[in-house]
Amino acid sequence: MTDAALGKADSPATLDAIQSSYMVQVQRRRLYGGLTLMIFVLLMVSGFVVADDRNAGGFWDGLHQIGDYPAAVLSEAWAKRADLPALMQRFFPALIETINIAAVSTLIGACAGLVLSLLSTRGLARWPRLIPVFRRLMDVMRAVPEIVIALVLIFVLGGGPVPAMIAIAIHTAGALGKMFSEVAENADLKPVEGLASTGATWSQRMWLGILPQVAPNYLSYALLRFEINIRASAILGFVGAGGLGYELRNAMAWGPGRFDEAAAIFILLFGTIVFFDQLSSRYRNRLTEGGHA
Repeated sequence: MTDAALGKADSPATLDAIQSSYMVQVQRRRLYGGLTLMIFVLLMVSGFVVADDRNAGGFWDGLHQIGDYPAAVLSEAWAKRADLPALMQRFFPALIETINIAAVSTLIGACAGLVLSLLSTRGLARWPRLIPVFRRLMDVMRAVPEIVIALVLIFVLGGGPVPAMIAIAIHTAGALGKMFSEVAENADLKPVEGLASTGATWSQRMWLGILPQVAPNYLSYALLRFEINIRASAILGFVGAGGLGYELRNAMAWGPGRFDEAAAIFILLFGTIVFFDQLSSRYRNRLTEGGHA
């Protein structure tokens, strides 16, 4: 009886039906994929055309000039290359200010993200009914770009490093809170349950039961965010938030004659980003892999 059923299932007609059904599904998937790609290309082309029309100049008209500014900066910097070490030393305090903005904002944002992540993680939250509230709060914090927050704060507080620090800290708290929450969701709850049975408070359960498990990943994410915040603090300098970006904006705004200053700032910024990128990558690998490099 069983052999007859298997023979019937393996009959040529049945195999042809299965094959034809499979080919129909494959063709349908290809059709949907092609339509999706076509819609994406159309949206990209139409968006580019609209942006080009609204631009002060034309993209294609100015494309041949794309290398003029870098060439002018490099040529003037090369002509004044003997002055670059002194200029780099002159702008070094601004670099320290940029690093300080990134470090303080990362520290504040990581602490806030830690609290928000624990309050928005199922099974760990102190007030489970408020989990959606804390999650939406983190969504808002990371959805608004740092430069928008900084512009608002500069209007209120004036120019300087403080608005940049607050803006980056707010965005960092939202971004790290999301990543921290995903890590905490995979933590083992048995230590938490054991601490709860002894009468430990919520903060004690988190501190002793959860943080030792997630600390390596938390620190790894915080180091990665510190990298990103160095770039963000330099960018915010262009809107008057201080640091190396502010000096770079001034050097670029003056045009020829101060391009050597812009080159010195570029070198400082590039070297700093590469240094901290390599340093944080090394320590992130040690934290996540448990190595002793």
